[in-house]
Amino acid sequence: MRHALTLSVLIATTTAAAASPDLSDRHLDLVPRTAEEADRIAAVIPPTDDFSAPEAFEANSAGAATVTDWRGGQAFSQPSATLSSEETLDFAVGNGLFRKHWVPAPASTKASDGLGPLFNARACQQCHLHDGRGHPPEPGDTDRVSMVLKLSVPAPGDAALAEIEAYLAALDGSAPRTRPDPSLGSQLQDRALPGMDIEARWDVTYEESPVILSGGETVSLRRPTYHIDGVVSDGLVISPRVAPQMIGLGLLEAIPAQDILAHEDPDDRDGDGISGRAQIVWSQEYDAPMLGRFGLKAGMPTVRAQAAQALSTDIGISSPLHPDPAGDCTPRQTACRNAPHGDGDARHHEIDAAGLDLITFYSRNLAVPARRAVGDPEVLRGKQVFYETGCPACHVPKFVTHRLSRDTAQSYQLIWPYTDLLLHDMGEGLADHRPEGRASGREWRTPPLWGIGLTQAVSGHSYFLHDGRARSLLEAVLWHGGEAEPARTRVVEMPPADRAALITYLESL
Repeated sequence: MRHALTLSVLIATTTAAAASPDLSDRHLDLVPRTAEEADRIAAVIPPTDDFSAPEAFEANSAGAATVTDWRGGQAFSQPSATLSSEETLDFAVGNGLFRKHWVPAPASTKASDGLGPLFNARACQQCHLHDGRGHPPEPGDTDRVSMVLKLSVPAPGDAALAEIEAYLAALDGSAPRTRPDPSLGSQLQDRALPGMDIEARWDVTYEESPVILSGGETVSLRRPTYHIDGVVSDGLVISPRVAPQMIGLGLLEAIPAQDILAHEDPDDRDGDGISGRAQIVWSQEYDAPMLGRFGLKAGMPTVRAQAAQALSTDIGISSPLHPDPAGDCTPRQTACRNAPHGDGDARHHEIDAAGLDLITFYSRNLAVPARRAVGDPEVLRGKQVFYETGCPACHVPKFVTHRLSRDTAQSYQLIWPYTDLLLHDMGEGLADHRPEGRASGREWRTPPLWGIGLTQAVSGHSYFLHDGRARSLLEAVLWHGGEAEPARTRVVEMPPADRAALITYLESL
């Protein structure tokens, strides 16, 4: 296992180096900030205490990259406003690849074959509907589901994984990791090519429980339980994941790692109850540890790495970063591994580096829509409630991106993503009990909130959280626990008018 060998060398080099890995932004071509720029950033980044009017540039969630001409269901599908004419053409070609339906191999269309053999979708767009959130399962409606089930089992005695565990232990003493299910892999594939069996069918049931709020309001929360037919692996852990929205990824990738790490407080030294910590992952692309930014547990360091992994596990498409044409099929799944694949032609992989780069470019440059009604009195009141409740401790409102010599569409922008991109303990109620890298089974990356008020318009539903269990923004807030339990309690106990204003503010993002 290449990762284990590389990590073994790293660990042997020095324990101190392992405990303090170099998390420089090796994926970006940086232009160092001047002292003047650093002073300007230091002046604009601190949280506001004036809620009488919008802050300067607050409506432009993505800085100059913000789009203002959004149209309903296509609000998340626009190119960044900072793209050149030539770059807009690359964006359009990447969009075509993102929407392309892959076909089984062998096929006359060599550039499109290699689907599966086991898979969850035939195209990226099938999960990221209109580039927004996927559909969680609903009773009586399974056709539009765009959710995957991540799988793992305990990994004691696995020599290769022991190397990774040793590296993680040198960082923070974290508990033993898990490994993919030896029969099903890291993700349940519920679709297959003709003549092959799917891995398994699955369904979900919900149990409702009421929460009584101040003023007599009652909200019902639904707790999901997932069932996989015929799976009996000892210790199998299931982690459901709804496809997240795609906007602003390139800007998140361009936030300086040091600015993200500045919000870390794993020992809660400031005593505010918030102890976010960085995810650290091994980058295949750069053969080094990097800051995790993408995925629900921040398991991927770059947009390109995230795209390559999704192509492999969701669609079964190999790439330079994931060269196995069988995707997530395990050695035990011989029919899948022995089936025809789409690699071995002029592209070598089922999607070549040029195609992967175009999908990456498209994903990086999906624009963030402008805020709505930022000066509305109810929105401003809700903003004050948001701050006073303590939400910005995790949902950090703003950053300034690196100045870049390339990828200039993301260069030196004041952005408002409302995330710290760190891992936080969200309590037992949201726990999936599936460790991922440094993330425990109770930890999740803070999701960006920009664009969240357009979810209904784009995706046709208002379901939130990692598995779509929350049917409204209020339900999503009420599921918060762990580090966010005090903020949740404040929401439960605050006057109904303040709670309504808070939701109005979130809907304006």
